[in-house]
Amino acid sequence: QVQLVESGGGLVQAGGSLRLSCAASRRTFSTYAMGWFRQAPGKEREFVAAISWTGGSTYYADFVKGRFTISRDNAKNTVYLQMNSLKPEETAVYYCAAAPASYSGSYYLKEYHYWGQGTQVTVSS
Repeated sequence: QVQLVESGGGLVQAGGSLRLSCAASRRTFSTYAMGWFRQAPGKEREFVAAISWTGGSTYYADFVKGRFTISRDNAKNTVYLQMNSLKPEETAVYYCAAAPASYSGSYYLKEYHYWGQGTQVTVSS
């Protein structure tokens, strides 16, 4: 079992930046591929970004490429999502999730076995 706790959400103006963090409970964190997803009110949860267990490969949804950066620090059992140039339509609850290393880069929710509780990001216009 891996427990994930997100932090760093909040209220930001359009064009602003936030850095989300996701802390994992287990030292075996380094063996998991990690992903970030988001869910806006009334919409399905969608893939945002993912990173391989080594951190050597990263994957992004087209709508965040060039603005968001995913990274991880395995020594701290933490994955990050740096979000720049935020837009009001990106207001959502952001979730981190862990998947077996073989699913590195997956954008399928079902392949992620562990999920955090989410952190609210609100972008004002």
